[in-house]
Amino acid sequence: MAQSKALYAVGRVICTPIFKLIYRYKVINKNNIPNDGKGYIIASNHLSLSDPVLLGLCQKRRLNFMAKDELFENKFFAALIRKLGAFPVKRGAGDGKAIKNGEDIINEGNLMTIFLEGGRSKTGELMRPRSGFAVIAQQTGAPVVPCCITKVSKHLFSKRIIHFSEPITTEQLGLDSIDRRALRNASNIVMGKIKEMRESDLNEYSRS
Repeated sequence: MAQSKALYAVGRVICTPIFKLIYRYKVINKNNIPNDGKGYIIASNHLSLSDPVLLGLCQKRRLNFMAKDELFENKFFAALIRKLGAFPVKRGAGDGKAIKNGEDIINEGNLMTIFLEGGRSKTGELMRPRSGFAVIAQQTGAPVVPCCITKVSKHLFSKRIIHFSEPITTEQLGLDSIDRRALRNASNIVMGKIKEMRESDLNEYSRS
């Protein structure tokens, strides 16, 4: 099911004032993803159900999301999120169809977003990175943009900082092959960038 431009636009108009009020979110370096029609992979940490919406509100270009297949069990909800750009992945199963969907999105010049840890962190701390994004990057040559979503306090509706790093090329990630070691190293490089941004933003904004 193709993404609906109209529904995405309406959702953005409705959600922007609500999320601004609830989360008072601040975006850092959103222009690190050029508006040039080139495919990029956004690799982000994952804290809450609000994360996909926050990321979508932070970019002028529409995002597509790789999402856990459990979210597609309800037919009505599945149809809705597909229209908003989500597609399913079976976690831990080496889902070739999901990888192919991601590659198609990139090759069409669009943005694909993946939550690097493979699920939400229940503690707020960063978890072990997964390597699915690296397979897609290696196959498509798409730059990867690490993104860190930071809660500045433990409050449920704490202020959010959404921080985008500069794009990292597949050469910089060492993805000249897709052996396990190269994929693991690429995942660690991206998670390292996310850790740096998280530490910086906690130091900067947890006092405000």
